[in-house]
Amino acid sequence: MFRQASALALALTAFLLLVVDGDAETVAGDDAEEVLGAQVEQVAEPGADLYTATAEAVGSIHRVWQGFQASLPRLLIALTLLVIGWAVARGARWLARKVTNSWEKSDAISALAGIGVWLVAIGLATSVIAGDMRALLGSLGLLGLALSWALQTPIESFTAWLLNSFQGYYRVGDRVAVGEVFGDVVKIDFLTTTVWETGSPQRPGYVHAEQATGRVLTFPNSEVLTGTIVNLTRDFPYVWDELAVNVASESDLRHAMRVLEGVATELLGELMVGPATRYGELLRRAGLSEPVATRPQVFVSTAESWTDLWIRYLVPARERRKWKTELILRVGEALARPENAARVFPAYPRRQIQTIGRDGQAKA
Repeated sequence: MFRQASALALALTAFLLLVVDGDAETVAGDDAEEVLGAQVEQVAEPGADLYTATAEAVGSIHRVWQGFQASLPRLLIALTLLVIGWAVARGARWLARKVTNSWEKSDAISALAGIGVWLVAIGLATSVIAGDMRALLGSLGLLGLALSWALQTPIESFTAWLLNSFQGYYRVGDRVAVGEVFGDVVKIDFLTTTVWETGSPQRPGYVHAEQATGRVLTFPNSEVLTGTIVNLTRDFPYVWDELAVNVASESDLRHAMRVLEGVATELLGELMVGPATRYGELLRRAGLSEPVATRPQVFVSTAESWTDLWIRYLVPARERRKWKTELILRVGEALARPENAARVFPAYPRRQIQTIGRDGQAKA
């Protein structure tokens, strides 16, 4: 993206240079050729000795010094403009933060205000030093090309920071997954984001639950532009979780479902009502009419040689392991009761062995 922008900037610069000063170069072309011919003839004259060469060198240095003295006022004016720009930029950022103090996008507004003032100040200073439009346009084009190539990643990271500031992909305190990073956001800078890492089953060797690992990770904000952002707590700090209970296929499945639903409702029923209602409101606001259960549900699916009963429930995003642990313990206690143990049997592996008799018939 930035490479194409650089090519466009150079093309615009060349076009403006052609329009602004094309005629002047055409008129001055003949004079330049005459001066160049005179210089060639002067160099070709014989008898130029060391004294003459030294005098010419001293004259060149003198002319350079005179040129520097002549441009010194412009340098002082440019430096004054930069100092004024620095003061105005600080004032603009302070005013922006003061006005937007209660707004979550205040940092982005203040940064843009400072950048805008600095761009104006640097443009004015460059125009004063350059003295004509050609040098100013050429310097801006080359500066844009150098910055876009040398600072591509920082520019992308800063752009991503601005987008995140206005769009709100994640904030400090959110639990997010960005690329391979998963954790709680603790700091957002102009170029980087820092998170306390949280474990997940998808990352071998880490904590196999959504709990802190103790590691601090920092990634460039440019990941926001290239990767997928998963925010678990921004608008709705709850997640749907499931617990699979394996039972033998010859069990009384309807009775097992009633037992599991009763255990889950006793543990999580009251906890789910408020969040489930809020989740339904969010869906309706987004134009989705999917019904939302306000109590735990149990679903059935078949496996290789047993049946899986899935308990689906809603819990706080940062407390998944806590509630799943308690639910597992209560389900085990409920299924171990005599009245349930006689009707619900634990799953066990099964093997079928066939033997072939002398008559060639298979026997189980």
